[in-house]
Amino acid sequence: MPYVTGFLIPVPAAHKDRYIKSAEVSWPLFKEFGALEQVETWGDNVPVGETTSFPMAVKLEEGEVVVFSWLKWPDKATADAAWQKMMTDPRFEGMDMPFDGKRMMWGGFQPIFES
Repeated sequence: MPYVTGFLIPVPAAHKDRYIKSAEVSWPLFKEFGALEQVETWGDNVPVGETTSFPMAVKLEEGEVVVFSWLKWPDKATADAAWQKMMTDPRFEGMDMPFDGKRMMWGGFQPIFES
Protein backbone atom coordinates (compact mmCIF):
# COMPACT_ATOMS: atom_id res chain seq x y z
CA MET A 1 0.00 0.00 0.00
CA PRO A 2 1.47 3.43 -0.92
CA TYR A 3 2.35 5.91 1.79
CA VAL A 4 2.31 9.72 1.59
CA THR A 5 4.30 12.32 3.48
CA GLY A 6 2.47 15.66 3.27
CA PHE A 7 3.70 19.18 3.99
CA LEU A 8 2.28 22.67 4.54
CA ILE A 9 4.93 25.35 4.25
CA PRO A 10 4.82 29.16 4.49
CA VAL A 11 7.14 30.47 1.77
CA PRO A 12 7.91 34.13 1.08
CA ALA A 13 6.49 34.96 -2.36
CA ALA A 14 9.81 36.59 -3.22
CA HIS A 15 11.52 33.20 -2.73
CA LYS A 16 9.36 31.22 -5.15
CA ASP A 17 12.23 30.57 -7.58
CA ARG A 18 14.52 29.52 -4.73
CA TYR A 19 11.82 27.18 -3.44
CA ILE A 20 11.38 25.58 -6.87
CA LYS A 21 15.15 25.15 -7.15
CA SER A 22 15.32 23.49 -3.72
CA ALA A 23 12.57 21.07 -4.80
CA GLU A 24 14.47 20.27 -8.00
CA VAL A 25 17.66 19.64 -6.04
CA SER A 26 15.95 17.44 -3.44
CA TRP A 27 14.01 15.24 -5.90
CA PRO A 28 16.96 13.06 -7.04
CA LEU A 29 17.76 12.34 -3.38
CA PHE A 30 14.15 11.50 -2.48
CA LYS A 31 13.98 9.29 -5.57
CA GLU A 32 17.23 7.55 -4.64
CA PHE A 33 15.75 6.76 -1.21
CA GLY A 34 12.63 5.24 -2.77
CA ALA A 35 10.12 8.06 -3.36
CA LEU A 36 7.81 7.46 -6.29
CA GLU A 37 6.54 11.02 -6.70
CA GLN A 38 7.16 14.55 -5.45
CA VAL A 39 4.48 17.20 -5.93
CA GLU A 40 4.94 20.85 -4.99
CA THR A 41 1.97 23.21 -5.27
CA TRP A 42 1.97 27.01 -4.89
CA GLY A 43 -1.17 28.40 -3.27
CA ASP A 44 -3.27 30.74 -5.40
CA ASN A 45 -6.71 30.38 -3.79
CA VAL A 46 -6.08 29.71 -0.12
CA PRO A 47 -8.52 31.78 1.95
CA VAL A 48 -8.10 32.57 5.62
CA GLY A 49 -10.82 30.82 7.58
CA GLU A 50 -12.77 31.90 10.63
CA THR A 51 -11.92 28.87 12.75
CA THR A 52 -9.05 27.20 10.90
CA SER A 53 -7.39 27.25 7.49
CA PHE A 54 -4.09 26.57 5.77
CA PRO A 55 -2.91 30.17 6.33
CA MET A 56 -3.84 29.99 10.00
CA ALA A 57 -2.18 26.59 10.40
CA VAL A 58 1.22 27.89 9.24
CA LYS A 59 0.77 31.34 10.83
CA LEU A 60 1.10 32.90 7.38
CA GLU A 61 2.73 36.32 7.41
CA GLU A 62 2.39 39.23 4.99
CA GLY A 63 4.12 38.44 1.69
CA GLU A 64 4.04 34.66 2.17
CA VAL A 65 2.26 31.93 0.22
CA VAL A 66 1.14 28.52 1.46
CA VAL A 67 2.86 25.63 -0.29
CA PHE A 68 1.12 22.25 -0.15
CA SER A 69 3.34 19.36 -1.14
CA TRP A 70 3.71 15.63 -0.79
CA LEU A 71 6.00 12.71 -1.41
CA LYS A 72 4.54 9.37 -2.40
CA TRP A 73 6.35 6.23 -1.28
CA PRO A 74 5.74 2.57 -2.14
CA ASP A 75 5.02 1.88 1.56
CA LYS A 76 5.53 3.22 5.08
CA ALA A 77 8.66 1.14 5.65
CA THR A 78 10.37 2.77 2.67
CA ALA A 79 9.36 6.25 3.86
CA ASP A 80 10.58 5.59 7.41
CA ALA A 81 13.90 4.22 6.16
CA ALA A 82 14.32 7.19 3.81
CA TRP A 83 13.83 9.76 6.58
CA GLN A 84 16.42 7.96 8.72
CA LYS A 85 18.92 8.00 5.85
CA MET A 86 18.26 11.68 5.13
CA MET A 87 19.08 12.66 8.71
CA THR A 88 22.65 11.47 8.25
CA ASP A 89 23.21 12.05 4.53
CA PRO A 90 25.67 14.95 4.06
CA ARG A 91 23.96 15.94 0.79
CA PHE A 92 21.05 17.30 2.84
CA GLU A 93 23.31 19.46 5.03
CA GLY A 94 23.26 23.08 3.98
CA MET A 95 20.44 22.53 1.50
CA ASP A 96 18.68 25.81 0.77
CA MET A 97 15.37 25.99 2.64
CA PRO A 98 13.92 29.41 1.70
CA PHE A 99 11.20 29.37 4.37
CA ASP A 100 10.68 29.32 8.13
CA GLY A 101 10.97 25.63 8.97
CA LYS A 102 9.52 26.22 12.44
CA ARG A 103 6.15 26.95 10.84
CA MET A 104 6.29 24.07 8.38
CA MET A 105 4.09 21.13 9.25
CA TRP A 106 4.32 17.62 7.95
CA GLY A 107 2.95 14.17 8.58
CA GLY A 108 2.66 10.66 7.21
CA PHE A 109 -0.58 9.36 5.76
CA GLN A 110 -1.99 5.99 4.75
CA PRO A 111 -4.11 6.42 1.60
CA ILE A 112 -7.68 5.23 2.05
CA PHE A 113 -8.94 6.01 -1.48
CA GLU A 114 -7.22 6.54 -4.82
CA SER A 115 -8.68 6.66 -8.30
